[in-house]
Parts: sequence; C-alpha cells; structure tokens
Amino acid sequence: MDMGTIRGLGTVVVMVAFIGLALWVYSPRRKAEFDDARLLPFADEPHAPHPLNRNEQAQAQAQASQQTARRSKE
Repeated sequence: MDMGTIRGLGTVVVMVAFIGLALWVYSPRRKAEFDDARLLPFADEPHAPHPLNRNEQAQAQAQASQQTARRSKE
C-alpha cells in the first residue's frame, strides 16, 4: 500500500465516524437526554426558573392572583 491509499482510508474512517456522530447527536431518541444536559450549567442556581416550566409558573401565578382577588372581594 502506498501513502495515497493510506490517506484515502484515513479519510473514509474519519468521514464514517463524523456521520455516525452526527446521527447519534441528532437522533430523536437522544433529545430528552440532551435537553436535560443543556440545563446543567444552571443546576447550581437555587432560584433559577426551569425554562420548560414557565407556562406552569405563569398559570400558578394567575391562579394565585385570582384567589387574592376573590379574598379581597369577600
């Protein structure tokens, strides 16, 4: 085998590894794990709201304000 063949095989190996890694990263089965991993830098902040729970937090605040308004009417 000459040097050109070895370089060609090396290129093919790297290309196959890149395609395999890209398929692994963008696989729908991995989405939940990567969604959790992207929030890890904020895990040590005690009062940081979870961005996926903003809708639930807004609903809880709306319910609390409705309850406060009902109490003030009584």
